[in-house]
Amino acid sequence: MIPFFSDAFLTAFVVAALASAIPVMLAAIGETVGEQSGVLNLGIEGLLLIGGYFGFVATIVTGSFWLGFLIGALASIILSSILMALSVLLGLNQIVVGIGITLAGTGVSSVLYDFSYGSSKPRLGLDAPWTIPFLSDIPVIGPSLFAQPGMFYVSMLLALVTSIWLYRTTSGLRLRSAGQKPSSLDAAGGNVAVTRSLAVLFGGAMSGLGGAYLALISAGTFTPGMTHGMGFLAIVIAMLARGRLLWVLLISLIYGLFVAMGTVLQLTSLNIPNDVVTIMPFIAVMIVLTFFARRSALPAALAIPYVRGAR
Repeated sequence: MIPFFSDAFLTAFVVAALASAIPVMLAAIGETVGEQSGVLNLGIEGLLLIGGYFGFVATIVTGSFWLGFLIGALASIILSSILMALSVLLGLNQIVVGIGITLAGTGVSSVLYDFSYGSSKPRLGLDAPWTIPFLSDIPVIGPSLFAQPGMFYVSMLLALVTSIWLYRTTSGLRLRSAGQKPSSLDAAGGNVAVTRSLAVLFGGAMSGLGGAYLALISAGTFTPGMTHGMGFLAIVIAMLARGRLLWVLLISLIYGLFVAMGTVLQLTSLNIPNDVVTIMPFIAVMIVLTFFARRSALPAALAIPYVRGAR
């Protein structure tokens, strides 16, 4: 058992918090961009699982984590193109299509995993000692958040760059116009369909990276249905953050802290049931929704198909 406030306890707590926060943060960043363009993607759960599965397989086959992240992102982009084609280009109901993508991603990833690895259940080789950057004197054993430290920094950089692009560039203004008043973007010479399509594909790529991060770094393996509602949580985070990526980061970290608290407490002398640990972060989300949901402001044209010339 690990004593409270020891170096091992604090290190495990920080690692568990960040390992839980980063995948949902990446997915929420993609959903934020999509919502700001006027597209609600309820298929994030499926995109995370598809990204996690194909990223895991690519890493197993090639031995390259970076190629695993790339393949995971590409797989989710391909799946999210269904939402782009049906909801953005053809104007079908975004909620129905999104639920279909969640079901498709969950089913396809589970079937493929059971067919390929159901009996062997492989894990990635992350059991070597690792160290936290800037705290290299604290060794930890086990699947490592920083086994591939580059992806941690890339995730933080993606959040910063996306925020600057969304609110400090002309293209970011055009994207937000597509979600607030698409007719104005159309009148100014912009293409609403192209803008929303690119936002959907970007969201797919971010969800794919989040799923790959969950499988490759946080868990060190892929398990069917391993997201446990993380995709829907990313949607809630994006809505609560009201388009502000700093708030996306902060809320994701709060989620990670609750997950880490339940996980790390199990390593101490306290006897906490697994079910309590599982529901703790979702209780935190319900509390936040109770007090702050009314303050969330969604884009006026969210989930509304745009038909050129229609009033």
